[in-house]
Amino acid sequence: DELSEKTDNVYESINVISTRARQISSLVREELNGKLAEFASTVDNLEEIFENREQIEISKFYERMPKPTQLAIDEFLNDELTYREGLEETESEN
Repeated sequence: DELSEKTDNVYESINVISTRARQISSLVREELNGKLAEFASTVDNLEEIFENREQIEISKFYERMPKPTQLAIDEFLNDELTYREGLEETESEN
C-alpha cells in the first residue's frame, strides 16, 4: 500500500493528506474569491441581477481544476510534502 509506506501507518498518511488538502482548498478559495471580487457588481437590488460573463468563466476554470484531495495525494506520493509527527500542519516544498 503506497499510502502507508511513507509513514508506516495508513491513518497517519491520510491525516497528512487531508491536512494538505484543506490547505490547498483554502488557498484556492482565497484566490477565487479575490478574482471574483474584481468583477463584483455594486448593485444589490435583486431585480437588477445580471450574468457576469467574466465571473462565469473564472468559476468554470476553477471547477475544472484538479480537486484539492487529488493534488494532496499526488504531492504525498511524489515526496513533495514535508511533515512533522505530532503536528497537524504540513508544508509544501514548492
